Amino acid sequence: MKSRREQRAAIIEILYTIDLLDHWELPESLETDFIRDMVSGILKNRDKIDALIVAQLERWSLKRLSYVDRAILRLATYELYDTETPHEIIINEALVQTRAFTDEGDNKAVSFNNSVLDKIRKSLNK
Repeated sequence: MKSRREQRAAIIEILYTIDLLDHWELPESLETDFIRDMVSGILKNRDKIDALIVAQLERWSLKRLSYVDRAILRLATYELYDTETPHEIIINEALVQTRAFTDEGDNKAVSFNNSVLDKIRKSLNK
């Protein structure tokens, strides 16, 4: 069985593919219930998730972000507002995935995603 971190990486890959192909439907075969539930929830709530992200982007648009960063932010944003996982864990996991997938060693992508997710977390706590 895959760890939650590995399952989150799989979700990011699925979301990346869905966004890249612009085919916003739940894939038929998903490995675990966690992956299926998360991808399904993200797809059903994409407009709300994207609105939460866009509200926290300064001088950026959602389309300007890389496909991978959009996938990471969508997953983390969905987890922040729709799961009981502690926010610190969600954000930490998103930053781990950012380091693995998009950061070029200068921590710019990590800092950017951390800032956006922290603002989303604060807006949800109000």
